[in-house]
Amino acid sequence: MKNPGKTYLAILGLAFLLAGCNKSTAPAASNSTTETAAVAQAPTAANTPAPAKEADRIEWLTIEEAAARMEQEPRKVVIDVYTDWCGWCKKMDKETFTDPKVRELVKEHFYAVKLNAEGKEPITLKGQTFTYKDEYRSHELAVALLQGQLSFPTTVYLDEQMNMLAPVPGYLDADNFSKILRYFGENHHKQMSFQEYEKSL
Repeated sequence: MKNPGKTYLAILGLAFLLAGCNKSTAPAASNSTTETAAVAQAPTAANTPAPAKEADRIEWLTIEEAAARMEQEPRKVVIDVYTDWCGWCKKMDKETFTDPKVRELVKEHFYAVKLNAEGKEPITLKGQTFTYKDEYRSHELAVALLQGQLSFPTTVYLDEQMNMLAPVPGYLDADNFSKILRYFGENHHKQMSFQEYEKSL
């Protein structure tokens, strides 16, 4: 039986797809005058945020590091699949992943992994080695995790045995990302669809 939560999350992800980058999107292109103004403004003491303390950051791992930790302490995994040229990926890094409630939910329930979809280094996971493939212009592991739908950013959720829960494509602000983190992290996906979960909030 197909999990209704996964289906709804896939539909939710499609809604955010327009806010994501894909291979046909111009690198870091933006129509936002706010973003353009922010980039054009020279940094000053008044508009430069203080660097986050180590304790205030998400501890990002490689997928191999997360797999090794899972042997000692099983947890779910959230994977940020990104590219260096994706403007929406950078926006999530700057705004979503620095949010205190996001950091706390990730710390409590997940191992956090960053995966550069265009990374060239081989990755060995569960005895299988994944490599960069020229024909995809992407890393094989990213293609597998995104189920062939190369859209960035995409957050991928895995269970404690590294089985797929859902890939969710597109930019997510802190509120929406927190809802999905709670949905999977607190195991609501085992009792209800994401739509039912949202109604219960």
